[in-house]
Amino acid sequence: MSNFQPVLLAFDFDGVICDGLLEYFQTAWRAYQRLFPDAPAQPPTGLAEQFYPLRPVIETGWEMPVLLRVLIQGTTATQILSDWPTLARTTIAQAQIESDEAMSAVDSVRDDWIRSDLDNWLAQHRFYPGVLERLQRCLTADLVVVIISTKEGRFIQQLLQQQGVNFPGAKIFGKEVKQPKTQTLRQLAADFAVEQGIWFVEDRVQTLQKVQQAEDLSQVELFLADWGYNTEGDRALAQHDPRLHLLSLSQLVQEFSAW
Repeated sequence: MSNFQPVLLAFDFDGVICDGLLEYFQTAWRAYQRLFPDAPAQPPTGLAEQFYPLRPVIETGWEMPVLLRVLIQGTTATQILSDWPTLARTTIAQAQIESDEAMSAVDSVRDDWIRSDLDNWLAQHRFYPGVLERLQRCLTADLVVVIISTKEGRFIQQLLQQQGVNFPGAKIFGKEVKQPKTQTLRQLAADFAVEQGIWFVEDRVQTLQKVQQAEDLSQVELFLADWGYNTEGDRALAQHDPRLHLLSLSQLVQEFSAW
């Protein structure tokens, strides 16, 4: 690795800092009920257990209720893992739903839930052991720390504040920035005049691969969080790719030299 300490450290949120699987499923189900008139009053038995291991395929929130749709229709995990982007687009097209409409349903479900019972919403999130303490140490160190996520920044800030982490809102780049993570990394490199020493911790191997493909981001050190929403195949791929660093939770909480 080119540096033993980053100058700018970027974290993804879901699957790296926070485990929101319980909230994800409940939000997805409520959004599903708004989007699909034939939805039953209660989720079918075992649906949550099918959904959780397939969370790695979801890149943005609109896909959450769509994943429930394909599972309810009887699509197998193997079929979903083999070509999820095509399957997701085909499914909403057949239902005559736009991705923006699905995203709006997900966001409004969250807003309604937060407004009516904030404590209950917050309680559906768990933070990975030791990560918040590590984040706090990074915030007081001599480096720039940012969060780049496809979750709304306001939700991220609320969750961190509830845990006593005062993370500056200006350094949270959520869904509202409306740009790919590659572009956000590019923007950060320019804004902070950083040529070397950008480290990016992410749990989706596909996102890291997009950074790899950007020639102007060749200086970014890429870490796949092995505790997050990824599959055994993703982790094997990272292990054999010289550009990717497979990072464990036990390494993350140590000093940067252990990464």
